Amino acid sequence: QVQLVESGGGLVQAGGSLKLSCAASGYTSSIKAMGWYRQAPGKEREVVARTSTPDRTNYGNFVNGRFTISRDNAKNTVELQMNDLKPEDTAVYYCWAGAGPLWENFWGQGTQVTVSS
Repeated sequence: QVQLVESGGGLVQAGGSLKLSCAASGYTSSIKAMGWYRQAPGKEREVVARTSTPDRTNYGNFVNGRFTISRDNAKNTVELQMNDLKPEDTAVYYCWAGAGPLWENFWGQGTQVTVSS
């Protein structure tokens, strides 16, 4: 099992920045990839950014260079730096890890990001 704890959400004005952090614990040696998803009210959960190795990173189409994901394997953490935030970025952001031979999904509890116009 892998446990994920997020921090760093909050309220920010449009054009501002936030950094989300996620720390993994438990069977961290089984983690193959980590990343961030988000879910806005009435919408499906969508990928924000995922990374397995430094050269295997992908972002949601809506990111357009505004967000950067970084992972520290030694510390079992993943961060998401979000710049130029827009009201449409308002959502609950979830830390995600894919772990084990069957790529089991693990989720954090979620952190609210609210961007005011």
